[in-house]
Amino acid sequence: MRSLLVPAPPHAVRRRPTPIARTALLLTAGGLAAGLAGCGAAASTAAPPTSGASTTAPSPAAAGLTLTDGWVKAVPSGMTAVYGTLSNPSDHDVTVLSAASPVAGMVQLHEVVTVNGAARMQPRTGGFVVPAGGSHQLAPGHDHVMLMDLKQPIKAGDQITVTLSLSGGASVQVTALGKEFAAGNESYAPSGGASMSPGMSMSPGMSMSPGMSMSGMSGSPAR
Repeated sequence: MRSLLVPAPPHAVRRRPTPIARTALLLTAGGLAAGLAGCGAAASTAAPPTSGASTTAPSPAAAGLTLTDGWVKAVPSGMTAVYGTLSNPSDHDVTVLSAASPVAGMVQLHEVVTVNGAARMQPRTGGFVVPAGGSHQLAPGHDHVMLMDLKQPIKAGDQITVTLSLSGGASVQVTALGKEFAAGNESYAPSGGASMSPGMSMSPGMSMSPGMSMSGMSGSPAR
């Protein structure tokens, strides 16, 4: 009995690739590898740096300007003033342009000048210039930071925060201590629209620019 030989189906026959086919396969694989390597290199080149980002250096004025022995007159309402010594350890002049405080609806930089032999208080044009390596004094009868339209009583022992806006766009926060103020008994008769809160007094002979008001500009704080 003869054995029957059944030919294998066409798809089962394994054919060895010709030399030309093997070369084409190698070239294709090499091209894919080179392409992937190139993409990786491009991606790594285009990736942004993860460290060493540039930062803005802090302003020397904001970092160095201080208020030494800052104090503010204790008052029940109305207005009061901040005094002390502004110190500037930097190597360039710093100008205090304006001020703000959470306890006051309005804050102004004031000076006291002599007009026709009389002392007069008025806003300080150009602000307070604190020289490089020097200081600027805020004192009764002289330059001061006026807190007006007080939102709360200022009591002895209160820590009053004031933000000073400086030249160059910087700002610095300082603190003044509420103190009792030994004011004199002299009184002030308002004129030209100026006004004072009841019970307030000022130094003899001192007047104010029309439309302005002030509190205790004489005496010294109780220690």
